[in-house]
Amino acid sequence: MTRPVHGSLHHVELWVPSLERAVASFGPLLRALGWTPYQEWEHGRSWRLGTAYLVFEQSPAMTGGSYDRHRPGLNHLAFHVEDAAAVDRLTAGVLSNGGWTLLFPDRHPYAGGPGTYAAYLADADGFEVELVAIS
Repeated sequence: MTRPVHGSLHHVELWVPSLERAVASFGPLLRALGWTPYQEWEHGRSWRLGTAYLVFEQSPAMTGGSYDRHRPGLNHLAFHVEDAAAVDRLTAGVLSNGGWTLLFPDRHPYAGGPGTYAAYLADADGFEVELVAIS
């Protein structure tokens, strides 16, 4: 692993209503993107890519209702993807395995505009992921 770049992300932690659902939906997608399992504990899991890692935790300290990407806070996670063909492969893979829904299907794969080839996906708990082809 190389030394982190000053100012780069160290980690992102998402509190999820169901760790089981988060692992089932995000685990295969993250592995397909090159992330590797990193940490595991009773209420959480994490995956690492380079020097950054993503944490999914069903914390006993969590309060409030369910996640809503339209409320203040995290809207979505966006990932660089090798090219348009890889976006298509990854999208087909997660959709066929269930747990994900394609957002903006009428505008897919150009929902971000004509210059952006991407898939916008939401898991069963409403967490949105954007897979953006590197142009």
